[in-house]
Amino acid sequence: MELSSTPPSNIDPAALRARFTALPQNSDPADQVQLARINLGRQLYFDKRLSRESNQSCNSCHQLTNYGVDNKQYSPGSMPGAIDTPRNTPTVYNAAFQLSQFWDGRAVNLIAQAHGPLVAPKEMALHNLQEAVDIVARVPGYAPEFRQAFPGQQDPVNIENITASIAAFEQGLITPSPWDRYLQGDTAALTPAQKKGLKLYLADGCDTCHAGRDMGGISYQRLGDVYRWGNKSDPGREKVTHSATDFMFFKVPTLRNIAKTGPYFHDGSVPTLTDAIHLMADFQAGQTISDSDAASIAAFLGSMTGTLPASYIAAPAEPPSGSQSAGQSEGNKTSSIRESSGGRS
Repeated sequence: MELSSTPPSNIDPAALRARFTALPQNSDPADQVQLARINLGRQLYFDKRLSRESNQSCNSCHQLTNYGVDNKQYSPGSMPGAIDTPRNTPTVYNAAFQLSQFWDGRAVNLIAQAHGPLVAPKEMALHNLQEAVDIVARVPGYAPEFRQAFPGQQDPVNIENITASIAAFEQGLITPSPWDRYLQGDTAALTPAQKKGLKLYLADGCDTCHAGRDMGGISYQRLGDVYRWGNKSDPGREKVTHSATDFMFFKVPTLRNIAKTGPYFHDGSVPTLTDAIHLMADFQAGQTISDSDAASIAAFLGSMTGTLPASYIAAPAEPPSGSQSAGQSEGNKTSSIRESSGGRS
Protein backbone atom coordinates (compact mmCIF):
# COMPACT_ATOMS: atom_id res chain seq x y z
CA MET A 1 0.00 0.00 0.00
CA GLU A 2 1.47 3.36 -1.00
CA LEU A 3 1.80 5.77 1.90
CA SER A 4 1.63 9.54 1.80
CA SER A 5 4.81 11.41 2.66
CA THR A 6 2.86 13.63 5.04
CA PRO A 7 2.38 11.54 8.20
CA PRO A 8 -0.97 12.99 9.47
CA SER A 9 -2.66 12.86 6.06
CA ASN A 10 -5.38 10.37 5.29
CA ILE A 11 -4.97 6.93 3.81
CA ASP A 12 -7.94 6.19 1.58
CA PRO A 13 -10.40 4.05 3.59
CA ALA A 14 -11.38 2.25 0.38
CA ALA A 15 -7.77 1.13 -0.07
CA LEU A 16 -7.62 -0.04 3.55
CA ARG A 17 -10.71 -2.18 3.04
CA ALA A 18 -8.62 -4.50 0.88
CA ARG A 19 -6.93 -5.63 4.12
CA PHE A 20 -9.32 -4.67 6.91
CA THR A 21 -13.04 -4.98 7.58
CA ALA A 22 -15.18 -2.87 9.88
CA LEU A 23 -17.11 -4.49 12.68
CA PRO A 24 -20.90 -4.69 12.37
CA GLN A 25 -23.15 -2.96 14.86
CA ASN A 26 -24.72 -5.20 17.46
CA SER A 27 -28.51 -5.34 17.49
CA ASP A 28 -31.11 -7.65 18.93
CA PRO A 29 -32.22 -10.33 16.47
CA ALA A 30 -35.75 -10.29 15.14
CA ASP A 31 -35.99 -14.03 15.77
CA GLN A 32 -37.53 -14.38 19.24
CA VAL A 33 -36.04 -17.83 19.82
CA GLN A 34 -32.55 -16.52 19.15
CA LEU A 35 -33.23 -13.55 21.43
CA ALA A 36 -34.31 -15.97 24.17
CA ARG A 37 -31.06 -17.91 23.74
CA ILE A 38 -29.03 -14.72 24.04
CA ASN A 39 -30.88 -13.73 27.22
CA LEU A 40 -30.40 -17.22 28.66
CA GLY A 41 -26.72 -17.16 27.72
CA ARG A 42 -26.31 -13.86 29.54
CA GLN A 43 -27.78 -15.43 32.70
CA LEU A 44 -25.44 -18.41 32.45
CA TYR A 45 -22.40 -16.22 31.70
CA PHE A 46 -22.82 -14.38 35.00
CA ASP A 47 -23.93 -17.37 37.15
CA LYS A 48 -21.28 -18.27 39.74
CA ARG A 49 -23.11 -21.44 40.68
CA LEU A 50 -21.55 -23.05 37.62
CA SER A 51 -18.29 -23.52 39.54
CA ARG A 52 -17.13 -25.94 42.23
CA GLU A 53 -17.24 -23.37 45.03
CA SER A 54 -20.08 -21.28 43.57
CA ASN A 55 -17.64 -18.39 43.45
CA GLN A 56 -16.70 -18.02 39.80
CA SER A 57 -18.53 -17.27 36.57
CA CYS A 58 -17.37 -16.62 33.01
CA ASN A 59 -17.40 -12.94 33.96
CA SER A 60 -14.95 -13.46 36.81
CA CYS A 61 -12.03 -13.64 34.37
CA HIS A 62 -13.64 -12.29 31.18
CA GLN A 63 -14.97 -9.15 32.85
CA LEU A 64 -17.36 -7.50 30.44
CA THR A 65 -17.10 -4.02 31.97
CA ASN A 66 -13.29 -4.32 31.70
CA TYR A 67 -12.99 -5.16 28.00
CA GLY A 68 -13.36 -8.89 28.62
CA VAL A 69 -10.27 -9.46 30.77
CA ASP A 70 -9.13 -9.20 34.39
CA ASN A 71 -5.73 -7.57 33.64
CA LYS A 72 -3.92 -10.29 35.59
CA GLN A 73 -1.00 -12.27 34.22
CA TYR A 74 -2.77 -15.47 35.25
CA SER A 75 -6.37 -15.73 36.42
CA PRO A 76 -7.41 -17.39 39.70
CA GLY A 77 -9.75 -20.36 39.62
CA SER A 78 -12.67 -21.49 41.78
CA MET A 79 -10.63 -23.72 44.07
CA PRO A 80 -8.45 -22.06 46.75
CA GLY A 81 -4.96 -21.41 45.44
CA ALA A 82 -5.79 -22.42 41.87
CA ILE A 83 -4.07 -20.16 39.32
CA ASP A 84 -4.60 -20.79 35.62
CA THR A 85 -1.00 -20.94 34.42
CA PRO A 86 0.76 -20.81 32.01
CA ARG A 87 -1.56 -18.73 29.80
CA ASN A 88 -3.05 -15.28 30.05
CA THR A 89 -6.82 -14.87 29.74
CA PRO A 90 -7.75 -13.53 26.29
CA THR A 91 -10.60 -11.10 25.78
CA VAL A 92 -14.00 -12.49 24.90
CA TYR A 93 -14.97 -9.37 22.94
CA ASN A 94 -15.16 -9.86 19.16
CA ALA A 95 -14.03 -13.48 19.63
CA ALA A 96 -16.77 -14.71 17.30
CA PHE A 97 -14.80 -13.36 14.32
CA GLN A 98 -11.71 -15.48 14.97
CA LEU A 99 -10.81 -18.72 13.20
CA SER A 100 -10.77 -20.67 16.50
CA GLN A 101 -10.73 -20.18 20.26
CA PHE A 102 -7.97 -20.39 22.89
CA TRP A 103 -4.35 -19.43 22.29
CA ASP A 104 -3.66 -22.81 20.71
CA GLY A 105 -6.89 -22.97 18.68
CA ARG A 106 -8.10 -26.21 20.25
CA ALA A 107 -11.76 -25.15 20.16
CA VAL A 108 -13.22 -24.63 16.70
CA ASN A 109 -15.89 -22.14 17.78
CA LEU A 110 -17.51 -20.43 20.76
CA ILE A 111 -19.75 -23.40 21.52
CA ALA A 112 -16.77 -25.74 21.79
CA GLN A 113 -14.90 -23.15 23.84
CA ALA A 114 -17.71 -22.85 26.38
CA HIS A 115 -17.31 -26.49 27.42
CA GLY A 116 -13.72 -26.14 28.56
CA PRO A 117 -13.64 -23.75 31.53
CA LEU A 118 -16.56 -25.48 33.26
CA VAL A 119 -14.44 -28.56 33.97
CA ALA A 120 -10.90 -27.17 33.87
CA PRO A 121 -9.36 -27.90 37.31
CA LYS A 122 -7.76 -24.45 37.53
CA GLU A 123 -10.91 -22.65 36.45
CA MET A 124 -14.52 -23.43 37.35
CA ALA A 125 -13.46 -26.94 38.37
CA LEU A 126 -16.69 -28.91 38.08
CA HIS A 127 -16.13 -32.65 38.14
CA ASN A 128 -17.73 -33.22 34.75
CA LEU A 129 -20.13 -31.59 32.32
CA GLN A 130 -23.12 -33.47 33.71
CA GLU A 131 -22.57 -31.62 36.98
CA ALA A 132 -23.18 -28.34 35.14
CA VAL A 133 -26.46 -29.74 33.81
CA ASP A 134 -27.46 -30.88 37.30
CA ILE A 135 -26.73 -27.46 38.80
CA VAL A 136 -28.83 -25.67 36.18
CA ALA A 137 -31.65 -28.21 36.49
CA ARG A 138 -31.93 -27.49 40.23
CA VAL A 139 -32.56 -23.78 39.60
CA PRO A 140 -36.35 -23.49 39.08
CA GLY A 141 -36.08 -20.15 37.27
CA TYR A 142 -34.06 -21.67 34.46
CA ALA A 143 -36.71 -24.19 33.34
CA PRO A 144 -39.02 -21.72 31.53
CA GLU A 145 -36.04 -19.90 30.02
CA PHE A 146 -34.69 -23.12 28.48
CA ARG A 147 -38.15 -24.01 27.15
CA GLN A 148 -38.45 -20.60 25.52
CA ALA A 149 -34.92 -20.75 24.07
CA PHE A 150 -35.23 -24.33 22.80
CA PRO A 151 -38.94 -24.85 22.01
CA GLY A 152 -40.14 -28.32 21.18
CA GLN A 153 -37.39 -30.16 23.05
CA GLN A 154 -38.62 -32.61 25.64
CA ASP A 155 -35.67 -32.02 27.96
CA PRO A 156 -33.96 -28.76 26.92
CA VAL A 157 -31.67 -28.53 29.97
CA ASN A 158 -28.57 -30.25 28.60
CA ILE A 159 -24.93 -29.34 28.10
CA GLU A 160 -25.35 -28.70 24.38
CA ASN A 161 -28.00 -26.07 25.05
CA ILE A 162 -26.06 -24.55 27.95
CA THR A 163 -22.98 -23.96 25.81
CA ALA A 164 -25.00 -22.92 22.75
CA SER A 165 -26.72 -20.25 24.85
CA ILE A 166 -23.46 -18.90 26.26
CA ALA A 167 -22.04 -18.79 22.72
CA ALA A 168 -25.14 -17.00 21.41
CA PHE A 169 -24.62 -14.29 24.02
CA GLU A 170 -20.89 -14.05 23.30
CA GLN A 171 -21.53 -13.58 19.59
CA GLY A 172 -23.07 -10.21 20.45
CA LEU A 173 -20.00 -8.98 22.33
CA ILE A 174 -18.92 -6.53 19.65
CA THR A 175 -17.11 -3.24 20.19
CA PRO A 176 -17.16 -0.87 17.17
CA SER A 177 -14.48 1.79 17.47
CA PRO A 178 -13.12 4.92 15.78
CA TRP A 179 -11.07 2.59 13.56
CA ASP A 180 -14.29 1.13 12.18
CA ARG A 181 -15.68 4.58 11.46
CA TYR A 182 -12.50 5.41 9.58
CA LEU A 183 -12.78 2.23 7.50
CA GLN A 184 -16.35 3.21 6.67
CA GLY A 185 -15.18 6.56 5.30
CA ASP A 186 -15.10 8.95 8.27
CA THR A 187 -11.53 10.21 7.96
CA ALA A 188 -12.03 12.51 10.96
CA ALA A 189 -12.49 9.49 13.23
CA LEU A 190 -8.73 9.17 13.82
CA THR A 191 -6.54 11.88 15.33
CA PRO A 192 -3.42 13.07 13.49
CA ALA A 193 -1.29 11.06 15.92
CA GLN A 194 -3.32 7.93 15.20
CA LYS A 195 -3.03 8.47 11.45
CA LYS A 196 0.74 8.75 11.80
CA GLY A 197 0.70 5.48 13.76
CA LEU A 198 -1.40 3.81 11.07
CA LYS A 199 1.23 4.65 8.47
CA LEU A 200 3.97 3.16 10.62
CA TYR A 201 1.80 0.11 11.34
CA LEU A 202 1.53 -0.53 7.60
CA ALA A 203 5.12 0.39 6.77
CA ASP A 204 6.46 -1.97 9.44
CA GLY A 205 4.30 -4.84 8.18
CA CYS A 206 2.15 -5.28 11.28
CA ASP A 207 -0.81 -5.98 8.98
CA THR A 208 0.90 -9.16 7.72
CA CYS A 209 -0.66 -10.93 10.72
CA HIS A 210 -2.94 -8.35 12.33
CA ALA A 211 -5.54 -7.68 9.64
CA GLY A 212 -9.10 -8.66 8.76
CA ARG A 213 -12.19 -7.84 10.79
CA ASP A 214 -10.67 -8.63 14.17
CA MET A 215 -7.19 -7.20 13.50
CA GLY A 216 -5.81 -10.66 14.20
CA GLY A 217 -7.26 -14.02 15.16
CA ILE A 218 -7.18 -15.30 11.59
CA SER A 219 -3.93 -17.30 11.56
CA TYR A 220 -1.40 -19.18 13.66
CA GLN A 221 2.15 -17.84 13.74
CA ARG A 222 5.38 -18.87 15.38
CA LEU A 223 6.28 -16.64 18.30
CA GLY A 224 9.87 -15.68 17.58
CA ASP A 225 9.77 -15.96 13.81
CA VAL A 226 13.06 -14.13 13.15
CA TYR A 227 14.76 -14.49 16.54
CA ARG A 228 13.94 -17.33 18.94
CA TRP A 229 11.63 -16.39 21.79
CA GLY A 230 13.28 -16.78 25.20
CA ASN A 231 10.59 -18.63 27.15
CA LYS A 232 9.75 -21.84 25.28
CA SER A 233 8.16 -23.73 28.18
CA ASP A 234 4.73 -23.53 26.51
CA PRO A 235 4.87 -25.38 23.16
CA GLY A 236 1.72 -23.68 21.91
CA ARG A 237 -0.23 -25.37 19.15
CA GLU A 238 2.05 -28.40 19.20
CA LYS A 239 0.03 -29.65 22.20
CA VAL A 240 -3.04 -29.77 19.96
CA THR A 241 -1.64 -31.09 16.70
CA HIS A 242 1.20 -33.21 18.17
CA SER A 243 3.33 -31.99 15.29
CA ALA A 244 6.81 -30.64 15.97
CA THR A 245 6.34 -28.15 13.16
CA ASP A 246 3.73 -26.36 15.33
CA PHE A 247 6.12 -25.80 18.24
CA MET A 248 5.73 -22.23 19.56
CA PHE A 249 2.87 -21.48 17.16
CA PHE A 250 0.00 -19.55 18.71
CA LYS A 251 -3.14 -17.96 17.37
CA VAL A 252 -2.42 -14.34 16.50
CA PRO A 253 -4.35 -12.30 19.07
CA THR A 254 -6.83 -9.61 18.18
CA LEU A 255 -5.64 -6.03 18.49
CA ARG A 256 -9.13 -4.74 19.18
CA ASN A 257 -9.24 -3.07 22.60
CA ILE A 258 -5.56 -3.97 22.97
CA ALA A 259 -4.81 -0.78 24.90
CA LYS A 260 -7.16 -2.08 27.62
CA THR A 261 -6.34 -5.79 27.74
CA GLY A 262 -2.79 -6.10 29.07
CA PRO A 263 -0.62 -7.74 30.18
CA TYR A 264 0.41 -9.10 26.79
CA PHE A 265 1.31 -12.33 24.97
CA HIS A 266 0.15 -15.85 25.73
CA ASP A 267 1.99 -15.86 29.06
CA GLY A 268 1.06 -12.33 30.13
CA SER A 269 4.74 -11.57 30.57
CA VAL A 270 4.81 -8.07 29.06
CA PRO A 271 3.09 -5.34 31.07
CA THR A 272 2.94 -2.43 28.62
CA LEU A 273 1.74 -2.05 25.06
CA THR A 274 4.82 -0.16 23.88
CA ASP A 275 7.05 -2.94 25.24
CA ALA A 276 4.95 -5.45 23.32
CA ILE A 277 5.32 -3.40 20.12
CA HIS A 278 9.11 -3.28 20.50
CA LEU A 279 9.27 -7.04 21.06
CA MET A 280 7.07 -7.83 18.08
CA ALA A 281 9.15 -5.62 15.79
CA ASP A 282 12.31 -7.33 17.00
CA PHE A 283 11.37 -11.00 17.25
CA GLN A 284 8.78 -11.21 14.47
CA ALA A 285 10.16 -8.75 11.91
CA GLY A 286 13.82 -8.37 12.80
CA GLN A 287 13.42 -4.61 13.13
CA THR A 288 14.47 -2.15 15.77
CA ILE A 289 12.04 0.73 16.09
CA SER A 290 12.39 3.93 18.06
CA ASP A 291 10.45 4.72 21.22
CA SER A 292 8.73 7.50 19.26
CA ASP A 293 7.57 5.11 16.54
CA ALA A 294 6.39 2.58 19.11
CA ALA A 295 4.37 5.31 20.82
CA SER A 296 2.85 6.32 17.49
CA ILE A 297 1.82 2.74 16.71
CA ALA A 298 0.36 2.47 20.20
CA ALA A 299 -1.65 5.63 19.52
CA PHE A 300 -3.07 4.04 16.39
CA LEU A 301 -3.90 0.86 18.29
CA GLY A 302 -5.81 3.03 20.74
CA SER A 303 -8.22 3.86 17.91
CA MET A 304 -9.40 0.24 18.17
CA THR A 305 -10.67 0.75 21.71
CA GLY A 306 -14.37 0.30 21.18
CA THR A 307 -17.56 1.25 22.92
CA LEU A 308 -18.75 -1.35 25.40
CA PRO A 309 -22.40 -2.37 24.83
CA ALA A 310 -23.61 -1.26 28.26
CA SER A 311 -27.19 -2.53 28.12
CA TYR A 312 -26.20 -5.80 26.46
CA ILE A 313 -23.62 -6.65 29.15
CA ALA A 314 -25.64 -5.50 32.17
CA ALA A 315 -25.59 -8.28 34.76
CA PRO A 316 -29.06 -9.86 34.99
CA ALA A 317 -30.87 -10.83 38.16
CA GLU A 318 -29.84 -14.34 39.16
CA PRO A 319 -32.60 -16.96 39.05
CA PRO A 320 -33.14 -18.17 42.65
CA SER A 321 -31.71 -21.55 43.58
CA GLY A 322 -33.69 -24.58 44.62
CA SER A 323 -33.24 -26.32 47.94
CA GLN A 324 -29.86 -27.90 47.13
CA SER A 325 -26.70 -25.88 46.54
CA ALA A 326 -24.21 -26.44 43.77
CA GLY A 327 -21.66 -27.77 46.23
CA GLN A 328 -24.09 -30.58 47.19
CA SER A 329 -24.62 -31.83 43.66
CA GLU A 330 -24.70 -35.53 42.90
CA GLY A 331 -21.87 -34.83 40.48
CA ASN A 332 -19.69 -33.71 43.40
CA LYS A 333 -20.65 -36.76 45.45
CA THR A 334 -20.28 -39.46 42.88
CA SER A 335 -17.64 -38.48 40.36
CA SER A 336 -14.09 -37.23 40.26
CA ILE A 337 -13.74 -37.69 36.50
CA ARG A 338 -12.78 -34.52 34.66
CA GLU A 339 -13.33 -33.72 31.03
CA SER A 340 -10.06 -33.01 29.23
CA SER A 341 -10.96 -30.15 26.89
CA GLY A 342 -10.71 -27.46 29.53
CA GLY A 343 -9.20 -24.04 29.80
CA ARG A 344 -10.08 -20.41 29.32
CA SER A 345 -6.87 -19.71 27.40
